[in-house]
Amino acid sequence: MIIRLYSKTNCPLCDKAKQVLQELQKEFAFQIKEIDIYQDDALLEKYQLMIPVVEIDGEEVGFGIIQKDVIRKRLLEARNS
Repeated sequence: MIIRLYSKTNCPLCDKAKQVLQELQKEFAFQIKEIDIYQDDALLEKYQLMIPVVEIDGEEVGFGIIQKDVIRKRLLEARNS
């Protein structure tokens, strides 16, 4: 499974979101694909006020302050489906 983390440079919330995902990698098998929204105008327009954004299986499951319990619940649902 690949989890997309939409982020940008110099973003403390993005760094925290990445840390949360790395902690969850100890419990779940997934890869983190970090995507800088400044590399794509469409992503910049879509996410500039929401960063960071976590996407699992094409669904946005968290943005702004990423909560570990919310992401864990989604990962459990994805694993059991």
